[in-house]
Amino acid sequence: MSSKLSFLPRLSPLALALVATLPAVAQQQAADPTLERVVVTATRGTKAIDKIPGAVSVITAQEIETQTLVAEDLSAVLSVLAPSYAPSRQKLTSFGESMRGRTALLLFDGVPQSNPLRNGAREGYFADPSLIERIEVISGASAAQGLGATGGIINFISKTPVEAGTRQRVELKYGTQGHSDDALWKAGYTLEHKSSFDALLHVGATLRGVGVDGHGQRLGLEAVQGDTQDSQAGDLFLKLGRDFGPQRLQLSFNKFRLEGDGDWKPVPGNRATGRLTSAAPGTPPGKPPRNDVRTVSLDWSHNDLAGGQAHAQVYKQDFAALYGATAATTFQDTRIAPQGQLLDQSEVIADKAGVKLSWVRPDLFTEGLELTTGLDWLKDTSQQRLALTGRTWVPPLKFTSTAPFAQLEYEAGPVTIRGGARRESANLKVDSYQTLAFYKNTAVQGGERSFSQWVKSLGAVWRLGGGWSTFVSYNEGFGVPDVGLVLRAVATANQSVDKLISLEPVVTDNREVGLAWRGRLGSFSASVYDSRSDLGSQIRVDASTGVGSVLRVPVRVKGLEFSGEVKPLPDWTLSASYARTRGKTAAQPDAPLDVTLGARSQGPDKLVLAAAWQFAAKGNVRLQATRLSSRDINIGRVVGTAKLEEHFKGFTLADLAATYGTPWGDFGVGIENLLDRQYVGYYSQANPAGTNDDYFAGRGRTLTLSWRHSF
Repeated sequence: MSSKLSFLPRLSPLALALVATLPAVAQQQAADPTLERVVVTATRGTKAIDKIPGAVSVITAQEIETQTLVAEDLSAVLSVLAPSYAPSRQKLTSFGESMRGRTALLLFDGVPQSNPLRNGAREGYFADPSLIERIEVISGASAAQGLGATGGIINFISKTPVEAGTRQRVELKYGTQGHSDDALWKAGYTLEHKSSFDALLHVGATLRGVGVDGHGQRLGLEAVQGDTQDSQAGDLFLKLGRDFGPQRLQLSFNKFRLEGDGDWKPVPGNRATGRLTSAAPGTPPGKPPRNDVRTVSLDWSHNDLAGGQAHAQVYKQDFAALYGATAATTFQDTRIAPQGQLLDQSEVIADKAGVKLSWVRPDLFTEGLELTTGLDWLKDTSQQRLALTGRTWVPPLKFTSTAPFAQLEYEAGPVTIRGGARRESANLKVDSYQTLAFYKNTAVQGGERSFSQWVKSLGAVWRLGGGWSTFVSYNEGFGVPDVGLVLRAVATANQSVDKLISLEPVVTDNREVGLAWRGRLGSFSASVYDSRSDLGSQIRVDASTGVGSVLRVPVRVKGLEFSGEVKPLPDWTLSASYARTRGKTAAQPDAPLDVTLGARSQGPDKLVLAAAWQFAAKGNVRLQATRLSSRDINIGRVVGTAKLEEHFKGFTLADLAATYGTPWGDFGVGIENLLDRQYVGYYSQANPAGTNDDYFAGRGRTLTLSWRHSF
């Protein structure tokens, strides 16, 4: 593969044909002024999409319902409907589920779910998918919501009562592959009320068995990092709100827990011979892996405060992720047990508290000039401990951040210009600690590190008429490397936290140009981007020990995204999306960018095609196909003790989902992997540090039935 990056990547013939067809259709059909103007709130203010200079999309409640019929997994929803999101792992862990070759900031009603200080890749499971009304996706680096959005922002918005009166909803779901102990069972109850106040209560529970692949063999269990198979999950969600004239006060609480049942144990495969990792009945050692998440948020808004709209949010989130027991080399300590016989399991704990303040003032001094300003404050205490022996692996990381921001937007006819700046001032404090025996029981002196960084944005949108618009943008995002991964691996004496240069922040800038069209016959959007970070963060894994370390090297990612739909007939919708990502980094600092980003950071080229037919007033059916392209990179490359060579044999999967509404309830049927294709997942194939314990096949054909009744 050439070391040069093409800014205009080549499209597959099918995707190219779609790109060519949609503008031709647009020439024949002017935009319909009555079309609903979708708005997003992840930009810190309500705004129509065609006035935002950037790649922004909204995944609707109908789309979420359809995709969760195929797979009860929010990462699977994103992998199909967000073009630049990497393929789902189909596991509790989300390692490799990147966005544009970088990390996305996950939010739930604006509350950060991501844990950048000690990224355990478990943040994707924090709520029942039934709660989600829509998902707002901002692709590319952004500082709009603070720390961690170097690849984009994904904001999951919970449901809110909209109809007066009291309504109740019962939901049942059953999934099977026709084998014993493979079933998914789900039940949920929702109460909604709206009068002088509004309330929403949801209680849900999900049980999952162990599935099979396309050959009928049991799927492998991710026993250490975590799996959704052989698990049970429960969610309790409560939202209360009341309007006081132009003001609104809202309180929400969410308690989510997903835990393994411990009824199955993994059976190692053999990568050399192609034998896949499997599972068999049995009890694995230690406690089953689990996610335990609790979020509380109090929101206040005022629609007419000093001529503008004000919003304040105070939140608290407690997150705990327990990993499976293992006799990993890292955990061994002969003072406790003979070498190789010490079992332990780690737990990541991240407690966050924060305040978000914003005020949007339209027509400031002159018509068309809008000011958005505010202040964010965050306190995050993250740590990683070994649960069975009580040892500290990562000491408490006490992080605080204060960030004032301001943005000006000017709208003059068809042109909108927006520019802003945010001042990130952060402090990290770590007390003195001692590393594990694997790292020579090294004493590390505590200390503090402070970061102050301006992050800026500038962009413009030009609405060309006839439903056409184009944008150009420059956005910076602010992040930190995996601080816990750095500090737990200190093995050199006389080190102190305040002198570890690897804790410097990651500043990513994203340059992008896009074109979009929206009309009665459909819509499309396309953009090309160039994302750069001079001091990036890459994890390299030792080929012999499996231990990862952080290397601070430049990273550059270029890519193209396209999504669109056409309506050839009133009841038919044809849609397509395509993403091509090309990321490069360096083997060492100051070395040339000649290393291709691997599966941990970047997904393969992805094409999704779908056809939807509304065969009745309350009846819909959708057939979709996802194509992941083959990928062979870094042939023969070894950096230190890390092997970088990766191979991925691409595959195509087809899914089918249908819903039909009746007086007795809404019925749904979903078929994942319609053709029962046998395949090995992208990350399992490509990960150069993969072992015989994580050579996983993907799910075979799966049938899901659902029933939902409102009364």
